[in-house]
Amino acid sequence: MRRIVFGATALAAALLASTAFAADPIKIGRVVHMTGPAAGGDAASHSPNVELWVSQVNGRGGLMVGGERRPVELVEYDDKSNPAEMIKAVQRLATQDEVDFMLTPWGTGFNAAAAPIFAKYGYPQISVTNITDEIEELSERFPNMFFTLGNTTGFVEGLRDTLNKLRDNGAIGNKVAMVNVADAFGIELAAVAREVLPAAGYEIVFDKSYPLGTADLSPVVKGAKATEPDAFIAFSYPPDTFALTEQAIIENLDVGAFYTAVATAFPAYAGKFGSKIEGNLGAGGVNLDLEPMTEYRTAFNALHGNQPEYWAAATYYASLQVLEQAIEGADSTDREAVTEYIKANSFDTALGTISFDKHNESKHYWTVGQWHDGQFNAVAGVGVPVAVEPVAKEGWN
Repeated sequence: MRRIVFGATALAAALLASTAFAADPIKIGRVVHMTGPAAGGDAASHSPNVELWVSQVNGRGGLMVGGERRPVELVEYDDKSNPAEMIKAVQRLATQDEVDFMLTPWGTGFNAAAAPIFAKYGYPQISVTNITDEIEELSERFPNMFFTLGNTTGFVEGLRDTLNKLRDNGAIGNKVAMVNVADAFGIELAAVAREVLPAAGYEIVFDKSYPLGTADLSPVVKGAKATEPDAFIAFSYPPDTFALTEQAIIENLDVGAFYTAVATAFPAYAGKFGSKIEGNLGAGGVNLDLEPMTEYRTAFNALHGNQPEYWAAATYYASLQVLEQAIEGADSTDREAVTEYIKANSFDTALGTISFDKHNESKHYWTVGQWHDGQFNAVAGVGVPVAVEPVAKEGWN
């Protein structure tokens, strides 16, 4: 493990260098997937938003606690996308570095693995990139754990509703090829889909799971193509989202609906495939017309010189806003007090005003987005306005 201590990001470091902070810093720990198969997801959805948030907080002089502003100091470790290394790093942050708060890791499985340590030491765990139908059970077991990106059934139902619209318009038939990464995320989504899709009249003609980190996914795409599906669905993580799309182009997989999950919303996805992904569906999406979203994306672009990804990035940034407002609202770095404040209050964020009902912010999230004219807009969601209606995929250009 490599320990990296930041007073802030490169931008905020300059601010710190020119500003004399008399108050003790608030130490915030974070385990980062800097390398390994989860690095792409972390780099797109988490890290740039941490940099944005820290630069904003320290640019204001820090968090207001006890009548004084206290700067944020980050302590980070690279876990190499290894769950065992992640657990050791979280434990070290809590016991050796004694950080005041911790940010949650990227990924459903990583959040589940970290939860016992967060709970043991009383850290509020505002998880974002963590989709599960076990929210109620996990909340009872870990009363400091919060969920912000929705549940598994909601995402599958959003996908079903999107397919229904395409089917009603005559764009697709009932035959679905489905694949999933053999991780907690993909396994749970596929299990729900096996119930939800047939109940809606779809026939799953191909159903294949593949290990996390699989390098060659051409057999998967070839197998799916052989079944002549109307729709292709992949509950995938970033490396396989890219690999599956590349193989679909090579094989000229002719479907009216092509869906991949995590990383479909990444600008890098459009950067690699260009116009070939016109009409591609994927997990997430955002409504670019909402004012808080516009403000967030403008600030992100001002710092990084590019746009954030179109799904979990805004929600992760919103989770940092929740932590900030809870610390200042509780006027304390006492973790129990901050946790109770999160449970009892609402927060103004990039997603609008959000609050937690039994630890779950399940009232506002987008489930499916679609690439059109260089943007990934939401076409389905729960309790949020969508930007556009879905259209059929028409070839790979």
